[in-house]
Amino acid sequence: MSAWKNVALLAGGFLIGTAGVNILSSKEARKVYAHTTAAVIRAKDCVMTKATEIREGCGDVLADARDINEKKAAECPETIGDESEAPADETETAEE
Repeated sequence: MSAWKNVALLAGGFLIGTAGVNILSSKEARKVYAHTTAAVIRAKDCVMTKATEIREGCGDVLADARDINEKKAAECPETIGDESEAPADETETAEE
């Protein structure tokens, strides 16, 4: 009896699989696929637009920061980029 049960299960699986393939390749399913793909493309376009806006904003911030640094360097050139006056190491004073 178990052999017939296995054969019946195999045949049932084959029929369900064949019906599933027919359902997935139907005109209605293709319409669903097309609408879903169109929605994904619209979402991608929206995300890319926002990413471009953010990238442009970051470029503006970077340009402003460079301008600020140039102005600061012009005002007091001895403090920016001058590391010769670094403070002494505190560990040397602790040992003495």
